[in-house]
Amino acid sequence: MDELVKQALARWPNVPHCTGWLRLDARGHWRLRDETDQAAGAAGTAIRHEALIGFINRNYERDARGQWYFQNGPQRVYVELEYTPLVVRLSADANGVLALADQAGQPFVPAQVWVDEAGSVLFADAQPPRVALLHDHDLDLFTDHAALAEDGSSGTFAWRTDAVLPIAPILRGDVPARFAFVASPEKAAAAEANGTAPKAD
Repeated sequence: MDELVKQALARWPNVPHCTGWLRLDARGHWRLRDETDQAAGAAGTAIRHEALIGFINRNYERDARGQWYFQNGPQRVYVELEYTPLVVRLSADANGVLALADQAGQPFVPAQVWVDEAGSVLFADAQPPRVALLHDHDLDLFTDHAALAEDGSSGTFAWRTDAVLPIAPILRGDVPARFAFVASPEKAAAAEANGTAPKAD
């Protein structure tokens, strides 16, 4: 978290949180959702400003309830997730060594691999596991290093010469609960306000 953000939090600790305004899409793009977008359920406009993207990435965190947010100075902006809280790109260097990096450019070291019913690939890291969706442009590279069953839902992935990871099937609808994150803090807040959300421990 940026030092200026920490200072703002200390100075204004009780600024209300907001939901619905920021979305992370399935290709790792941040999208700003104005009131019209929110009313229509639209994805919003992709943010292109590199400095702003960097600021969001540096101040992107998870709360104790599994809701991901951007700490915008003293205000916590909860993020709507199209799928997972992280999106990774897969690359290979000149020697064929694979690497994964998330939407912030940070290395991601997989411990598990999953494939959902639509053929999307997800990676989970070590305990406590975070889950990341593989960018769809990198599916061919993934397949080049995978030995998949006929239905494509299981097999193995050759991450390193000494690390072959099993691939297991998973249903997209099960991913948030399996990896303990909230896909839509906006809906969760609305449900809590209406008294229909489960009580936190």
